Amino acid sequence: MSESILVVDDEAAIADLVEVYLKNDGYTVYKCADGASALACVESTPLDLAVLDVMLPDIDGFTLCQKIRENHLFPIIMLTAKVEDMDKIMGLTLGADDYITKPFNPLELTARVKTQLRRYTRYNAGELPPREPQEFDFRGLYIAKTNHKCTLYGEDLNLTPLEFSILWYLCEHRGTVVSSEELFQAVWGEKFMDSNNTVMTHIARLREKMHEPSRRPKFVKTVWGVGYTIE
Repeated sequence: MSESILVVDDEAAIADLVEVYLKNDGYTVYKCADGASALACVESTPLDLAVLDVMLPDIDGFTLCQKIRENHLFPIIMLTAKVEDMDKIMGLTLGADDYITKPFNPLELTARVKTQLRRYTRYNAGELPPREPQEFDFRGLYIAKTNHKCTLYGEDLNLTPLEFSILWYLCEHRGTVVSSEELFQAVWGEKFMDSNNTVMTHIARLREKMHEPSRRPKFVKTVWGVGYTIE
């Protein structure tokens, strides 16, 4: 049985092109031109992956992604005409698994589709995994992935996307020590160099915004020679 893929794009030419390439690879394709019909399709049709355009006539793709994630865990790839890092980060924090910028090569999109389906099948063995946490709330620190909001003792923390990602990753691994190398590769997605002080610099800025004393921080603690942890 072929995998079923939802393609949501109000530009018919793009939707038709994506459909041709996906069908050539043996996938069953469902097309929608707006968010409302897409949500109806999601609730009525067993799907294995969705490709969502960010710019839709009724609701934006980010909102659509968030609504899908309330009940479904299949991979989501965002199509965006924007190249700003904030748009990419927003899509990923709201539950998207990948993004591709317009204009794009249809062969690249189909390759991304295959990768996401393979990863999803491999790690979940055809079963829905436990839902990942969308927020953490402990000892006065609150951080939410859905709306990119972070507060400390009720006061908003104005974090940059990178600072938010660092804090979120540490919260995800609360109680364990995360090395600078692991943190850098997880947040920046690049190979870590021993001489790179980027992580240390961003940790210092994060502590400053959290009003944390550098020597005795309450939240983001340094384990010398090992890495960082939130207990």
